[in-house]
Amino acid sequence: MVFIDTAGFDDEGELGMKRVEKTGLALEKTDIALLLFADEPDIEKIWLEKLKKANTPVIPIINKCDILTNADDIAGKIEKLTDIKPVRASAQDKKGVRDILEAITRAIPEDFKAATLTHGLCEKGDTVLLVMPQDIQAPKGRLILPQVQTLRELLDKKCIVMSCTTDMLEPTLKMLCLPPKLIITDSQVFASVYKQKPAESALTSFSVLMAGAKGDIREFITGASAIDSLTAKSRVLITEACTHAPLAEDIGREKLPRMLRAKVGEGLKIDIVSGTDFPSSLGDYELIIHCGACMFNRKYVLSRIEAAK
Repeated sequence: MVFIDTAGFDDEGELGMKRVEKTGLALEKTDIALLLFADEPDIEKIWLEKLKKANTPVIPIINKCDILTNADDIAGKIEKLTDIKPVRASAQDKKGVRDILEAITRAIPEDFKAATLTHGLCEKGDTVLLVMPQDIQAPKGRLILPQVQTLRELLDKKCIVMSCTTDMLEPTLKMLCLPPKLIITDSQVFASVYKQKPAESALTSFSVLMAGAKGDIREFITGASAIDSLTAKSRVLITEACTHAPLAEDIGREKLPRMLRAKVGEGLKIDIVSGTDFPSSLGDYELIIHCGACMFNRKYVLSRIEAAK
């Protein structure tokens, strides 16, 4: 759980507008909103509508109850506005903190603890083989985050997990008494692994698992068809969640642009952004390619999908 203290939403002036804009961006990655009141709920109405449109649960909180003389009146207006009885608190006296935590617990989405990466693909006792090439993209002595997240989930599900590099796939399969239920590999060696895998073993990639868990996989499949309609005059946006320093043969910055230009022509315009630097205007792009978003929560990725649609 990450708490984001927003910049505010009632600021004025040029700097104030920038602060308000940052607050709006924070809403895109918010699963639960704590809306703080200390006076009449006027400007909060606008943000309530934004949160309602985004299907974000709201917990109204009245602060400064240690000094407010009209708390009952404010509470009545807030409840009429939100259909929710507000939590009364005092940051000064530390009162109401337990009530706020309980309200957060009640508002947590039902699927919060659901296994989302390998849901429906394997279960307790199944053997899962992870084929993980250790190349320049993987830091020495470490695994990349999607591999770590997948491995942890499989261990939590009590699966039997085997790991190998691409060049050790054949001897690893020969060592196993039975074919693995599932093989998960890197997208770049998908074709090679597919040729060697047993017919009984299902095959997917870490990227596909991340796309299914963090975004809308059906929307991604539909969007992929846009590749066939690109021309040399088209414009494409490639966006990555992390802000790593680009390495040789970087997938997002080198390999994908090279593959796209080989298909449609060298004139293809490609913009590349990372982190939270996502353009506010997307009308010039015919295709947006997003990474697996292991650094983002699902709410944030879905907000980007909505913006693109």
